[in-house]
Amino acid sequence: MKIRNTWGVVLGAAALLALAACGGSSDSAEDSAEVKAGEDITIAVITHGDDGVFWSVAQKGAEAAGAALGITMNYQGANNNAQDQAQMIEQAVTDGVDGIAVSLADPKALEGALKKVVAAGIPLITLNSGSDLFKGLGAITHVGQDETIAGRGAGERLKAAGGTVLLCAKQEQSNVALETRCNAAAETFGGKVIQITTSGDADRVAQQGEIKAALDADPSINAFLGTGPVIAVDGANAAAELGRAIPVGGFDLSTEILDYINQDKLTFTIDQQQFLQGYLSVVFLYLNVTNKNTVGGGLPVMTGPGFVDKSNVVAVQELVGKGTR
Repeated sequence: MKIRNTWGVVLGAAALLALAACGGSSDSAEDSAEVKAGEDITIAVITHGDDGVFWSVAQKGAEAAGAALGITMNYQGANNNAQDQAQMIEQAVTDGVDGIAVSLADPKALEGALKKVVAAGIPLITLNSGSDLFKGLGAITHVGQDETIAGRGAGERLKAAGGTVLLCAKQEQSNVALETRCNAAAETFGGKVIQITTSGDADRVAQQGEIKAALDADPSINAFLGTGPVIAVDGANAAAELGRAIPVGGFDLSTEILDYINQDKLTFTIDQQQFLQGYLSVVFLYLNVTNKNTVGGGLPVMTGPGFVDKSNVVAVQELVGKGTR
């Protein structure tokens, strides 16, 4: 359902929910807000992401929000290069954008650039990674999932599936979210946890070979957790090559990982709803720029974790195929 308010902009249901979360309503907005759709507002969304199965969906969310609000939304992904991401942020400040949303995979590398955002008086939101750091960096809120809660949930499920020695594989160097996922899984798994970092999703043959080598080196490993959708599937394939029938968990959604769950090749994946992360970040910045609203009350706005397994995978598959989950 879409509703047109007196700002002259068609807001989707998520935008109206965001306004309600701010303590406002459509009635109060009619009395106080004068901003009209198409007014010169530019929001920049700058992430560490690539154009793969996860970040392409987050980008679609940001683009959908920008289109619904009638504003300019500029999305950029740094392809896991923190220095490039910092430069993109600094350029957005120079360009005088009205709001900036940033993922915090490598917060130390971005700290200087984010200080410039705050010093320029530009509202800042963090998304995806950085739920425990956003306030210290001057962001008005964070949109994402609590990686500790997500990791603990993964550890619990793999333990319940019979795992006693877990291999947790990360696909990116220096990504604090992936480190947290593995460390939190270790808290609840209850057994031995081995962590490795692969060369990354860009070379899947190499990544699968690296996981296979780690599994082959320790026959006692009887559970696997990949900290993303691609690496989880590569881990399942590596175990299958070795003839190891072990529970395999992953993070995030893709057509491929859901097919593997449906075929009992993979046990579960954790959904953090990245479309919402992109969408809500733009909506929250828009509301702050136009109506001085803040969301979360000093706490992050959670979009996950949720689990997808054999019990609910079919219901999610169609939406993933459309690129919105």
